[in-house]
Amino acid sequence: MLSYVLRRAGSTAIVMLLVSLLVFMLLYLTPGDPAAVLAGDNATPEQIATLRASMGLDDSAPVQFWRWLSQVVQGNLGVSIFSNEPVVHLMAQRAEATLSLALATMTIAVPLAIALGVTAAHRAGTNTDRVLMLLSVVGFSMPAFVVGYFLVWVFAIKLQWTPVQGYAPIAEGIGRWAWHLLLPAATLGLTYTALIARITRATMLEVLSEDFIRTARAKGVPMLRILLRHALRNAGVPIATVIGIGVALLIGGVVVTETVFNIPGVGRLVVDAIARRDYPVIQGVILVFSAIYVLLNMATDLSYTLIDPRIRY
Repeated sequence: MLSYVLRRAGSTAIVMLLVSLLVFMLLYLTPGDPAAVLAGDNATPEQIATLRASMGLDDSAPVQFWRWLSQVVQGNLGVSIFSNEPVVHLMAQRAEATLSLALATMTIAVPLAIALGVTAAHRAGTNTDRVLMLLSVVGFSMPAFVVGYFLVWVFAIKLQWTPVQGYAPIAEGIGRWAWHLLLPAATLGLTYTALIARITRATMLEVLSEDFIRTARAKGVPMLRILLRHALRNAGVPIATVIGIGVALLIGGVVVTETVFNIPGVGRLVVDAIARRDYPVIQGVILVFSAIYVLLNMATDLSYTLIDPRIRY
């Protein structure tokens, strides 16, 4: 078990180093001069050149990457070009909104998706199965911004049941916080739910055709116990895999959903930074999002050892 964990940790460290290099090179090769943007339209070439030198932009790419990476390792993601605030501080200010949205989405989507997938597998070939899979196809196919605007039009504008936009910090009360997250979480969770439900159904169908399931049925074991205790547990590894992979959908969806619902989260921060070419903020947010995705995938791999003890050896 320890050897397995160490191997996964080592591979994760290598992946993070490569991700850091890609993030740096992606912005290093992007057209545009941060010094010219910061200096303004009325700056002279001499002023821009001086600013470039002070920002270290005249150094070679390897030197800039090493300097940037050494600062990242120390927890310093740089300073915003426009606000002159540390990127870590800017992200910390907006972290609550993004984490709340992501956690609310997973809390709603994962149990619902597994329940739908198990139900569809149990009722395979029936109208229930067909309807559930049709809904999952529609949910997976629709872009998040289309779903978001539709839900706003129906529930916020027409029915006036929920707020149109905005975010209420948890300090203002759990009820108000949850009420503002309801539509954004539903928007972000639709694609996530559809993906997990389809994989759960396909995996459960394979397990339900195994001999030990037929043996359990012949012994008179209740169907609910067969589905939850025997079939679902043996289908756990593929389901855990798709839940981990689906985090990428959450990371991408957070940016769109926060923009649609005007939520002041990290997603909105990176959108604003891209519009202003605030490179330190863009690099910092992309790197943190990438690190979260890589670490969650490592946690998913480690969870396999709990679901299937054979993987430990």
